[in-house]
Amino acid sequence: MIIYQLFILGSLLVFLGIVLKNLVDFQDLPAGCEADPSGPMVSMLVPARNEELNIAGCVSSLLGQDYPDFEVIVLDDQSADGTLAELHKLAGGPQGGRLRILDGASLPEGWHGKAWACQQLADNASGDLLLFTDADTRHRPDALRRAVKAMDKSGADMLSLTPAQQIETFWEKLIVPLVYHILFSYLPIGMVWKSRSPAFCYAIGQFILFKRKAYERIRGHRSVRCNLVEDVWLCKMVKRAGGKVVAFNGTDVVSCRMYRGFREVWNGFSKNLFAGLGNNVSGLFALMVLVVLFYLAPYGFVLSALLQGAFTRELFWLPAAQIAIAVCIRIIIAVKFRQQVWPGLLHAFSQVILLLIAFNSFRLTTFGRGPEWKGRSYMFKVDIQ
Repeated sequence: MIIYQLFILGSLLVFLGIVLKNLVDFQDLPAGCEADPSGPMVSMLVPARNEELNIAGCVSSLLGQDYPDFEVIVLDDQSADGTLAELHKLAGGPQGGRLRILDGASLPEGWHGKAWACQQLADNASGDLLLFTDADTRHRPDALRRAVKAMDKSGADMLSLTPAQQIETFWEKLIVPLVYHILFSYLPIGMVWKSRSPAFCYAIGQFILFKRKAYERIRGHRSVRCNLVEDVWLCKMVKRAGGKVVAFNGTDVVSCRMYRGFREVWNGFSKNLFAGLGNNVSGLFALMVLVVLFYLAPYGFVLSALLQGAFTRELFWLPAAQIAIAVCIRIIIAVKFRQQVWPGLLHAFSQVILLLIAFNSFRLTTFGRGPEWKGRSYMFKVDIQ
C-alpha cells in the first residue's frame, strides 16, 4: 500500500513539475511595436454555422484590427438562424469594404464540417498569411499585429494563441478549464517549439495563423478532413512536413465563449474527447484509469480514514497530500489563464463529469450515430488497439 501511495504522490509531483516548467516556457504573446506598412497581407477566415449570437461581435473585432493590410472572409455554412442577416448588416457598415461573405457548399462525404468550411475559406483567400479563427472569439485591436510580429521573429510556419475563455454558468466554470488542465499538466509546452516530433503538439483552433506556403505544403485542411479535433492534427501535419510550430499565451488579446451552458458543454466535449485521442479505445481507457487513480481514489482513502478514525500515512496523510497537489495544479492553471480559482476546489467533481463525458464520447462513436454538433453527425473509424 505504501508503495502505491508513494507512486501516486510522485506522479502528481511530476505533473506539478511539468506545470511549473510550463509557466516559464509558455510565453505571453510579445507586445510588439507599430505595424510594418510593408508587412504581409493577412486573410482572416471565419467559418460560421448558426452563429447568430456571436458573429457580429467576432467580425466587428476583426474589422477593427490596427494591422494595415488584411481582409476578413466569413463562410456561412448553411446556417438556419440569423447568421447571414447579421453578416449583411456588417457588410453595409463603415468597415464593410474589407468583409467578404461566402455561401458554403454542401458537405462532401468523408469531411467534417469545420474542416470543409476552412478549406473553402482558404481557397478564396488572397493573403500571404492565413488566420483561422472561430465565430465565438473576440479580438483586441492589436491581436493580429502582435501575432504577425511573433510569427516573423520566431520563424514559425504555424502559430497558435491560447485565448481567455469566457465562462459564465456553473457548468462552464467547472468543465471548460479542464481543456487547459489536461494540456498544461501532461504536455511539456517547450517541446512544441524545440522538437520537430509530432508527438509534441499544441494548438487551439480558436486562433491559428499559417504561412500560406506551409498551409499549402500540407494540403491545407484536406489533410485533416476526417479529424474532428483538427487543430492538433494540423500541428502534427506541419511538423511531419518539416515545419516549425509555436504557441503563445494570448489571453490578453483574444477571448472566446466556447460553450453556453451544460448542454453545449456536454455535447461539445463528447464530440471532441474521444476524437482528440484518435478514437483509440486504449488511449481513452488509459485516460479514464488515470483520472480515477490520481484524482478520485485519494478522496476514497481519506473518507475511509475519517470513518475508521485511522489517520495513518497510507490511508490519510499521503492521499491528503495527493489531493492538495491536484487542487494546487488546478488553481495554478486557473490563475495562468485568467480563470476563477474556486472551481479548482471542486476538481474531483469535475473529474467525475469528465469520466461520464468520456464514456458518452465513446458510446456515441462506437454504438451510436457518431458525435453530433450543430445539426450534423460524424461517424468515423474506431481504433480498438
